[in-house]
Amino acid sequence: MDRCWLLVIVSIGWIFGAIDASEGDADPLYGECIEQCEKKGSVAASSIQHCQFLSDGVLVDSPWYMQEPLYVQWKQWNCRSDCQYFCMMQQEKEREALGLKPVKYHGKWPFKRSSVLQVPVSAILSALTLVVHFNGWLSFFLLAYYKLPLRPHSGKTYYEFTCLWHIYGLLSMNAWFWGAIFHTRGFDLTEKLDYSSSVALLGFSLILAVLRTFNVKNEASRVMVAAPLLAFLTTHILYLNFYELDYGLNMKVCITMGIAQVLFWAVWAGITRHPSRFKIWAVVVGGAMAILLELYDFPPYKGYVDSHALWHATNIPLAYLWWSFVYEDAKFRTSTITKKSR
Repeated sequence: MDRCWLLVIVSIGWIFGAIDASEGDADPLYGECIEQCEKKGSVAASSIQHCQFLSDGVLVDSPWYMQEPLYVQWKQWNCRSDCQYFCMMQQEKEREALGLKPVKYHGKWPFKRSSVLQVPVSAILSALTLVVHFNGWLSFFLLAYYKLPLRPHSGKTYYEFTCLWHIYGLLSMNAWFWGAIFHTRGFDLTEKLDYSSSVALLGFSLILAVLRTFNVKNEASRVMVAAPLLAFLTTHILYLNFYELDYGLNMKVCITMGIAQVLFWAVWAGITRHPSRFKIWAVVVGGAMAILLELYDFPPYKGYVDSHALWHATNIPLAYLWWSFVYEDAKFRTSTITKKSR
């Protein structure tokens, strides 16, 4: 559920991004700096390594076997992207000396790189959220199959939503993995993988929200709920990847699905007598408060920590709390069913 807030927030970000043109890349000095960098292969005292390579990866004035390391090729950094980065840093250094505040470039705040990480803090926090989801899913797996009683004849769990939470766990780990990769190096492929995996998780989370809040246990009914949504999600993801990465359309889809599932869980938590209903409220309220961090949208402190990084930090306890609810829900439902079967 915590990831659904991400899609809503990212979508809101695109709205404001479309309204607010990037002041940094509109500066003629920035454009001139990039042009000179690509010609000379340097910005101020910084030599740009990638501008010393030809398009086939062979170093200028060096033997044919002198090629870029594989990890450099994987990062997809080239002369153009490096010139943009170093010119941006140079521009911000000059602005700081004049007492001016940072501005956005190409719709993004100026972040300092760290080793292979393009946005280091957000990448690390995404990876930590991935670890929390893995730990939550593993704890749930061990609870369901090794700690709680199983049905005597089939060996299956009494908890009716075990398989659905397994799928949710795998989709969550996949989404946060690609989120970490995208923050490590954002280019066309990683952007599409990040968006696709996030939309897949968001869509399945909506299906799961409907099935759990309405306590749908019949397989035929589950198929009737899931089939149209899965068909729509598949079509939408294929459209984004192979036709057009339409941010406006994706924004509408994500906001609709995100708000819908939050409402399902919030209303259910308000009317149910589930012992862990307050954990759902905590996740809903905590996620809503975290949105305020994104809307504030301040420039990165020291070039590393911005509002989005702080939002990532809030996802770690929210993910832990969410899996705690799933863990308690499995125990509660199993206890209820086994008491009735006696």
